Amino acid sequence: MLEIDWNVVLNHLVTMVVAYILAFPIAWNRESETKSAGIRTFPLVSIASCGFVLIAMDIFSGDAGAQARILEGVVTGIGFIGGGAILKNGSSVTGLATAASLWGTAAIGIAVATHRLEIAILLCIVTFTTLQVMAKVKKKVPENEERCENDG
Repeated sequence: MLEIDWNVVLNHLVTMVVAYILAFPIAWNRESETKSAGIRTFPLVSIASCGFVLIAMDIFSGDAGAQARILEGVVTGIGFIGGGAILKNGSSVTGLATAASLWGTAAIGIAVATHRLEIAILLCIVTFTTLQVMAKVKKKVPENEERCENDG
């Protein structure tokens, strides 16, 4: 019969709620900018990443190599999700900031799961601030079509 340790359930619930909350400002930014990923995607990426790490830490307790392989899988998987946000149309590429933000949001979930709240909070602050401030800075930078074509 399945035994449930409600203290563990509560601990994991609180951990995943923190991961969700820290992803929310980033999600709000992307949603308000009407980007391809937004208010639903970012918190889900954060709590799923957190969940995978919590499972790995429980199942592979004491086996750092196995835990590292789970982390590698999460990072790779998020790369695929982020790749879906990147669109190329001629010399124009969009979605890079959203893709990078998804990757950072996964790192938030991982940091929360590993009890590195200071890293998760810093990732949240830096990512959100970058999205907010640099969007305004980017609008002031003159576009150079030649530069875009040569970067390709």
